[in-house]
Parts: sequence; C-alpha cells; structure tokens
Amino acid sequence: MASYSTSASTKGGGAATKISSIHSNILQTYILPRLDGLSLASLSCTSSYFRSISTVETLWRDICISTWPSTNHPIIQNLLATFPGGHRRIFSDSFPLLSPNHDPNVHKRPFFTPSPEIISAVDVRHQDQLIFSKVQETKTAVWRRLENRPFWVDLLDPKENLLTPIQISSQTELEEHLTLSWIVIDPTRKRAANISSLRPVRVYRHWSTGDIRVKYATTMGGLSLESPLVECKIVVTCSQEEGGGKVHVRRVCMKVEDMDEKRLNGRDCLEILANAKRDRRERKVRSEKRMKMAWLAGVIGLSILASVYCSFSNHKRPNY
Repeated sequence: MASYSTSASTKGGGAATKISSIHSNILQTYILPRLDGLSLASLSCTSSYFRSISTVETLWRDICISTWPSTNHPIIQNLLATFPGGHRRIFSDSFPLLSPNHDPNVHKRPFFTPSPEIISAVDVRHQDQLIFSKVQETKTAVWRRLENRPFWVDLLDPKENLLTPIQISSQTELEEHLTLSWIVIDPTRKRAANISSLRPVRVYRHWSTGDIRVKYATTMGGLSLESPLVECKIVVTCSQEEGGGKVHVRRVCMKVEDMDEKRLNGRDCLEILANAKRDRRERKVRSEKRMKMAWLAGVIGLSILASVYCSFSNHKRPNY
C-alpha cells in the first residue's frame, strides 16, 4: 500500500500522527462515506494513496444514489456496469450542470447517426424531499425516420395524476424549493449529461387551465451560425387541491427550441444533445490537463527560485 506522509500534531506539541497510519479500511468505512461527490473527487487529486482508496465503486455508487435516487433503477445499474469508470464516470459527466458553449466550427453533420435510444433519469425534490423519480427509455427510431417531427419527451401519460405529499400556500414556494435533475444517458457512446437548470427559471399559472407550470432551462450550442444557441426546456405542470391542499404533478416533459422558441426536429435535437455530452467530456479533459500543467509549472518555478536562493546565499556567505 502506498504511503502518505502528511502528519498532524496533537495539542501541546505531542507526537505527530501520520494519516498513513490509519488503516485504509477505516478511512473507506467511516470517513470517506461522509464526503459528498465533489469533496471525494477533490480528495482523490491530492495523492496517489488517496486516489487508490477513493475510487472504489461502492463509494461512488452510494453518492450517485444519494444525489440522484433514479440511478438506483435496475436499468441504470445494469448500464453503468458497462461504463468505463462506472458510477464515478456518470457523476463526473452529470455534476455540475451543463454550461452554455458554442463552437463556431460545429455544424450539422450529414452522416450523424443517433443512438438507437436515450435514457432519462429524472428526480424532482421539494425541500430535499423526493416527490418524483423515474427512469424512461426513449427509442429514437421515429425521429430518425421523420426528420420534421418535433423533439419531445413526456414522462407521464396524459391520464396520469401523481399525488405528492407537499402543500403550498403560494407558487413562490415552488420557485424556491422545487428542484429537478434530468440526466440524459447515451448507452451507445457511454456518455451522460444533466440538462436541467436544477432550480426553476420561471414559475407561472397558465391563463386557461389554471395549472401551475414550473420551467427549468439550459442553453446549449446549436448546429449553425443562424442558430448558435438553443434552449432545452423542462416543464413540470402541477395542480393543487382546493383550499390550499396537496399538490398533484400532472406532467413532466422536455423539449428543445431555438432562441425564437421554434421547436427543433428530433434528429437535430439528438445531435445537439450528443454534442453537449461530448463537449462537456472534452472540456473536462482539457481542464484537467491545464491544471496538471499549471501544477507542474508551479513546482518547476519553486525549484528554480529555491536554486537561485541557495546559490545567492552561498555566494554571499563570508569565508573564514
């Protein structure tokens, strides 16, 4: 087992205790499970020893299930068994959220082949209480055959009406406390991305039905200079029992539109989603390389300064 030499002194100048003296089983059983995903990922970057004990699959499986309960579904678990990196990979792909990015060199590829299906893992929480969780497989054959058919993913049947345990006095409570995560997974390319804004960008009551609609949105790069950016919209439609009663979820849907709110066809949307997942992975790799280069440059710079300082000190030292 690799050794990690960082030590901590006890109060009063007592004997120092090396962290390497703590058995790895104790760290993995009692300490590492208390960390969230971001903290665990940061810890794994500090040394080869911590990397070896913090990349255990069970740790990342528990973190993913805690963050996104839908990932505990058998479909997701079986799929992640085929992913390089498993649960750690999907956490890296899906956390944090997508950031707007457009490469002017990206254009519509005439020979782009969409994956046969995409998988959605969706979780809705109200004040950290899970009220909706679902995994849905969506076949892409219809969009591949009919290029003019708009892209649309609905998680509930029209007649479904999901009763939730939450009660609200105003729609402002939904704007402040209703969070949503929507992870889109490409089983063929082994990539994933969280396309939700997590928190609502708008909450409003529909003028005709009276339903409350909670909108989440993420901006992504388009396929042309005419439409350099597109918006992925997720809308949760809710109704409330009379007298301030419990909230019902009536619809959860996702669509992709250009910035003029024109809905895009299925094939283009599938390519945009594929590009978003690919660009995110490439940006992460580039960022990691830049961090390593910066660290290496810092080490080299400190070494040079230390050498210059030592040479200067030896030069100034008087001879007796």
